[in-house]
Amino acid sequence: MRLFIWIVLLMAAAIGIAVTARFNPGNVVLFYPPHRIDLSLNFFVVLEVALFALLYVLIRAFRATVKMPSKVAAYRQQKRERDGNKGLREALKALFEGRFGHAEKAALRAGELAENAGVAALIGARAAHRMRQAARRDQWLAKIADDNGMKTARLMTMTELLVDDHQPEKALEAVHELNASGTRHIHALQMSLKAQQQAKNWPEVLRLVRSLDKHHALHPALSARLRELAYDDMLSDAGHDAESLLRVWSTVPSADRIKPYVACRAASALNARGLHDEARLVAEESLAADWDDRVVRAYRDAAAPAGSAALLAQIEHCEGWVKQHPADAELALTLGSLCLKQKLWGKAQRYLEQALSDATEARMVRVSHLKLAQLHEALGQAEEAASHYRQCALATIL
Repeated sequence: MRLFIWIVLLMAAAIGIAVTARFNPGNVVLFYPPHRIDLSLNFFVVLEVALFALLYVLIRAFRATVKMPSKVAAYRQQKRERDGNKGLREALKALFEGRFGHAEKAALRAGELAENAGVAALIGARAAHRMRQAARRDQWLAKIADDNGMKTARLMTMTELLVDDHQPEKALEAVHELNASGTRHIHALQMSLKAQQQAKNWPEVLRLVRSLDKHHALHPALSARLRELAYDDMLSDAGHDAESLLRVWSTVPSADRIKPYVACRAASALNARGLHDEARLVAEESLAADWDDRVVRAYRDAAAPAGSAALLAQIEHCEGWVKQHPADAELALTLGSLCLKQKLWGKAQRYLEQALSDATEARMVRVSHLKLAQLHEALGQAEEAASHYRQCALATIL
């Protein structure tokens, strides 16, 4: 419809011009002595229009010729940008697809564009790392300039890749450089945590775990496991003497001291160094907060000397706990062992037999038989003692 309207308008214009020109008697005379040129007005108008069109075409051609170098440069730049962006998209796609060789090749093409060079280098480094090409990975990372806002991305990528490659020292160097630049965020703390764990720097692991827990950035199970590993290493270090162990224990927060996995390791370490009074205190505080058989076992190992007020106090504590946990075999074994040490024969036999009947582990069966054998031996009951010794030996074999 639009085309039809245009045709009608053009035909109307042509008819109008033809009618006007037909009844136009005017002429144009050009004098240039000794020459004279006579032209009809219609021809003169047509000549002017043609001359104008010719000049317009010549000027446009001249301007296009002048602008040609800049247009060619712009076209080439646009082509480079298209190729570079296409290479970047292909590199990302190949990286996510797991085609790391293709990703690295596409990153090379994408890196030809200056604006994409930093991101392309990060992709190339990750691709090379996945192919276990450490040298090429480092070459890619070295290409990244820090003056274009890529420093944080470079350091974070370097930290993550070095942690994955189990190079904690170099990873921590990158973390320190990142911290020096004032950049601190959750992922950096998580990478630092992994590096410190690989380096077995457990005090720093604990600090980072507490920091990440404040931001709810660790799963509770993972946080508990990392704390357990850290405290296990710190408290079980054979290089600690009694003084240094107490110094380490003083750095443990109160909230962690009462946790069973911390308390049982601390009590065991204190017992191993003869600090039984401190071990008993640790176990009692933990059991008051959270009952756990591991801590009860450590409490048994921290038994005070026979006939002492401390041993009587231990027995009283255990008798109070028995009222709250009457079916706890570990507690019955502990109370029976303490009574045996204090020579309370009747109580000792009753609780040891209860522990034997309620025992669910071969270890408890073995220890119960051994304690009962010692009790009967002390009472001069050789036959009963020999029977329990045999049962202890059988439990050990099984």
